[in-house]
Amino acid sequence: MLTFCGCIALLVAGYAVYGAWMERIFGVNAGRSTPAVAMPDGVDYVPMPWWRVFLIQFLNIAGLGPIFGAIMGVMYGPAAFLWIVLGTIFGGAVHDYFSGMMSVRSNGASLPELVGRELGAGIRQFMRLFSVLLMILVGAVFISGPAGLLAGLTPGAGTAVWTVVIFTYYILATLLPVDKLIGKIYPFFGAALIFMAAGIFISLFLNGAPIPELTEGLHNRHPDAGSLHLFPMMFVSIACGAISGFHATQSPMMARCIANEKYGRRCFYGAMVAEGVVALIWAAAAASFFGSVEALNAYVTGLPATANKAAEVVNLIAGTWLGRLGGLLAILGVVAAPITSGDTALRSARLIVADFMHLDQKPLSRRLLISVPIFILTFLVLNINFDVLWRYFAWCNQTLAVFTLWSVTVYLRRHRRLYAVALLPALFMTCVTSTYLLAAARPEGFGLAYEVALAAGIALTAATLALFLKKKNGTRNEE
Repeated sequence: MLTFCGCIALLVAGYAVYGAWMERIFGVNAGRSTPAVAMPDGVDYVPMPWWRVFLIQFLNIAGLGPIFGAIMGVMYGPAAFLWIVLGTIFGGAVHDYFSGMMSVRSNGASLPELVGRELGAGIRQFMRLFSVLLMILVGAVFISGPAGLLAGLTPGAGTAVWTVVIFTYYILATLLPVDKLIGKIYPFFGAALIFMAAGIFISLFLNGAPIPELTEGLHNRHPDAGSLHLFPMMFVSIACGAISGFHATQSPMMARCIANEKYGRRCFYGAMVAEGVVALIWAAAAASFFGSVEALNAYVTGLPATANKAAEVVNLIAGTWLGRLGGLLAILGVVAAPITSGDTALRSARLIVADFMHLDQKPLSRRLLISVPIFILTFLVLNINFDVLWRYFAWCNQTLAVFTLWSVTVYLRRHRRLYAVALLPALFMTCVTSTYLLAAARPEGFGLAYEVALAAGIALTAATLALFLKKKNGTRNEE
C-alpha cells in the first residue's frame, strides 16, 4: 500500500512542480490570442472554459490504455508502478503539454504539420499517412472493445448491435461542431469515468487489498518471462497510462478550443497526470484483487485464448468489489473511456486530412468529403481480430510518441529553450520502440533474438542522438 500511495503523491507533486517548470520553459504568454479566440469557425475552433477543455482532453486520451494496458502491464510486477509514475511525469505529460502548446502557437495545426515543421518535409508526408492510419486503427479498436463489454451487460443485444450504435455515434461526433455533441455528452461520460476510478480506489482500502510493493523487487514476474522481456514489452503494454503518441493527435484538437495559454498546463499536462492516476488504480486493483501478481497471472493464463483477458479482469473486479449496481456503473466508466477516445480519433483523422489538403471544414459538404472514406476504412478494419488490432495499435502508438518527442526537442532547441526535458524521453522511447519492433514475433516484428534486438535498439538510439547533435552543431555553425 505504501508504494501505491507514494506513487499517487508523486503524480500530484509532478503536476505542481515539474509541470510548472515545463510551463516556464515553454514561455506561456497569457496576453497572446489563442486560435480559438483569433479565428473561431463554430465547428472546430470554438472557445470553451478551461474545465471543459480539460474534461474533453482527459476523456480523449483515457481510452482502453490506462485500464487494459495497466492490467496487462502489472503482470510484469511492481515495476509497472514505477513506469506509470516516471513515464507520466517526465514523458507522457511533457509530450502532451508541448504538442498541445506548439499547436496553440501554430493556429491549431495538427500533429503531422507540427512534426514536419521541425523534422522536415519527408517526415511530414510520412506522418500524414501514419497518423491517419493510426487514427483509423484507434477508432476500430475503440469500437470493438466497448461493444464487447456492452454486449456482456445486455444479453438481448449482441456485439454487432452495439458496434452499429457506437459507430453511428462516432460518425456524428466526427461531423458535428465540437461543442454540440462532444461538449454536451462528455460531462456524463466524465462522471462515469470518475465514479469508476473513485469506486475502485476506495475499494482498494476497504478490502485491505495486498498491493505489491517495490521492495519485492523489479524483476520480471510475467508467466511468459522467457520471451516477453520486461524491457521493452512492459513499456509498450503500458502506453496510455505513461506515454502515448495518440495523445499528441488529440492535443491539437483542444488547442483549437483553449481560450488562454495559461490554461495549457491544466488541460494538457494535468489531463495526462489524471490518466496516470487511473492507470495506477487499475494496476493496483488487478495486482491485489487476486492476492498477488502471480495469482493474477495464473487467472489470466487460465482464460480461453479467444477471451479479451483484460476485459474479463475488469468485469470480475468491478462486479465483486462494487456489487451489481456499482459494478454496472464501473463498467460504464470503462466503456466511456474508449468511446470518448474513438470518437475524437476519427475527428482527428478528419482534421489531419483537412490540414494537408487545405480544405475549410466549416461547410458540412467538406467534412463529408473527407469523413466518408475514413468511415469506410474504419469499418473494414473492424473485421480484424481485436487482439491483433491491439498489438499493432500498441507499437504504432509508441512510434508516434517517438516522432512527437523528437519534434518537441528540435522545437525547444530552435527556440533556445532547455531541450533536454524532451531529448531524454525521446531517446528512451526510441530505444523502446526500436527494440520492440526488432524483437517482436513475426509478422508484427522481425523476430530477432532478444540480445541482438536490444543491442541493435541501443545502436539505433545512439545513431539518432549522433544525427541530432550533428544537425544541432551544423545549425549553430550557420548562425
